[in-house]
Amino acid sequence: MVPGRLFHRRALWSLRLICLLALLVTGRAFAADTAPDLGPTMQFGIVRSNAPGCEPICPEWISAEGSIEAGTPALFKRMLKTLGGRKLPVVVNSPGGNVEAALTLGRLIRKNKLDIAIGKTVFSGCQPDAKGCQDRDKNGARYLGDVIDYGAMCNSACPLMFAGGVRRVAGEWAYLGVHQITTTYIRTKLQYRTTYRIVGGKKKVLNTKIVSRKNAGSYKTYEMSKSVEKKLAAYLDQMGIEQSVLETMKGTPASEIQQIGLDDMLAMKLVTSVDSVDLLTAASLCRPDPLAANCLEIPGNKPAGPTAAARPTPLPEPDGAQHDEDMRFVVVRGSNPLCNPDCPEWISAQGAITPRTPQKLRQLLATLGNRQLPVVISSTGGDLFSALAAGRLIHEKKLDVAVGRTDFVGCDPGEWSCLANEGAYAGLSTDAGVECDSACALMLAGGVRRLVGPRARLSLYPMGQKQMVKAYLEEMAIDPALFTAIERRSVERQLEPDMMLKVGLTTSPQSVDALTGATICEAVPKPENCRIRPSANAEADSPAKL
Repeated sequence: MVPGRLFHRRALWSLRLICLLALLVTGRAFAADTAPDLGPTMQFGIVRSNAPGCEPICPEWISAEGSIEAGTPALFKRMLKTLGGRKLPVVVNSPGGNVEAALTLGRLIRKNKLDIAIGKTVFSGCQPDAKGCQDRDKNGARYLGDVIDYGAMCNSACPLMFAGGVRRVAGEWAYLGVHQITTTYIRTKLQYRTTYRIVGGKKKVLNTKIVSRKNAGSYKTYEMSKSVEKKLAAYLDQMGIEQSVLETMKGTPASEIQQIGLDDMLAMKLVTSVDSVDLLTAASLCRPDPLAANCLEIPGNKPAGPTAAARPTPLPEPDGAQHDEDMRFVVVRGSNPLCNPDCPEWISAQGAITPRTPQKLRQLLATLGNRQLPVVISSTGGDLFSALAAGRLIHEKKLDVAVGRTDFVGCDPGEWSCLANEGAYAGLSTDAGVECDSACALMLAGGVRRLVGPRARLSLYPMGQKQMVKAYLEEMAIDPALFTAIERRSVERQLEPDMMLKVGLTTSPQSVDALTGATICEAVPKPENCRIRPSANAEADSPAKL
C-alpha cells in the first residue's frame, strides 16, 4: 500500500458539541444626576412667536424642554431634518440627565451651527406632549408661544449640551448649575450557548448565542475616572469652554447643585454675552433688513391682535390649586392720620405668583430708582420657578418682606379711574388672617428682614425640583432643617412661629406694622421707607391762617 494513499484514507472524526457558559459582565453608564425622577423626558418643538403685531414675519425657535435621556439625540436629529437646513436657535429648559446624550446633543448643535439660550417656552394652545395637535401652518411651525428666562434652568448634564451653541445666552434670571457625575456600574449575568465542532482534535466554534440575561445588581461611584475626565476635558476644549467648568463639577457633591453666576459664566466662556433669551427670540429681530435667520414670513397670516388666543397660557402650578388673579405690585403710602406729613411707604404684592410676576416686580423697582421699600405680601402661592426668581430679585435689592394685606383707601388701583398721588396709592396694612402659602414662602425667603406676625399664616408643602429649592434656601442663608421639615410633610401645613425662627425663615415674629405702622417714622434713625411729600411739607411750614 502506498503511504500517500494511506494518508488520504485516514478517517476524520467530527463531533458537534453544545456548551453552556455563564459569565458575569459589568457595564458602565454615567449620568450627572442622582435624583430618581427628573420629570418628563425632553420634548422638541418648532415654536413661532405669538408676540402681538409681529405677523406676517415672526421669529421661530426650537423648544427643548425636559430631562435628557439616551434616546434624546435621535429625537433631536429627527427635528433637525424637518427644518430643511433652516438654522433656528435652541431654547432649553432642563434639569439634566444622561451625560453621553448631552455630549451628543452639544456636538449636533455645534455641527449645525445653532445658537442656544436658557429659557422656558410658554405655549399658547397646543404643546409638544399634547395628543392630536395639528400643524398650525404648512411651514413646519407646529406651536405658538412666548419665551421667558426667569425660573428657567439648565442643570447637571444640561450645561454640556448648552456648551455646543455658537452663541450661548443665559439671562440674569436663568439658572445654570453643575455637580459631580454619577457613574453607575451595572452587573449582568449572561448565559451563552456555544455550538462547536471537533475537527482533527481541535475545537472549531460554529456560533455563540446569548440564551439568558439576568440583573446581578449595580453600584454607584462619584469618583470621576481618568478616562471620563479626559473625555469631558477634550469636549469642553473643542467647544471653546474653559476647564474651570470641569473643576467646578468635580468640586460639587452629586447631592448638591452649584449655581454658576453670570460673571463666572462669562469668565468660563460658557456664555458669549450678557443677554437674555430675547436676543434670539424677540419679535424685533424681524424688523431690520436683513432679517434674522430665524425669522419666517407667512404671507397668509394676519397680524395678531391683543386677543386672549394670542396670549401665552400660564405654566401649570405645582400645587394644582386654583389661585386668585395674577400678583399685582403697587406702591402704597400709609393713610393713617397719625403719620402726616411723614408717612411710611411700601410695595403691595397681592395675588397668585405666575410667570409674569418677576417681570412685573422688576418693572416696578425700576421706577423707584435707589429707594428701598419693604414688600407686603399676601398670596396663596403659584409658580415655583417664578417665586424663586422674584425672591432672588428681592434679595438682590436688599428689601424687607412682611406677610400682610394692603387695604386701599378711597379707590382700588385696579379701577381705571383710580390714580396714584405722586406715585403712590393710599392704603393701610394688616396681617389679620393673611396667608402666604407654598411658593409665596419661598418668595418671602428672599427678604433681608422677614416678618410673619402672630395673626398671619405661613405654610409650605413638599414640592418638586428638590435640588433647586434646596440650593435656593442655602443661597438665602436658611437653615437646611427647613428643607428637611418640608420633606417630612405629606400635605401642605402651617409652619409654627418657633420653627420658622429657629431655621431662619423668619427673622422676627413682629407683624407687618414694624415696617408700615403709622408711628415708625418717629423712630431714630428714621426708616428708609418714610417720605415727606413736598406738598405736605409746604403746608406744614406755611404760617397759620386766621
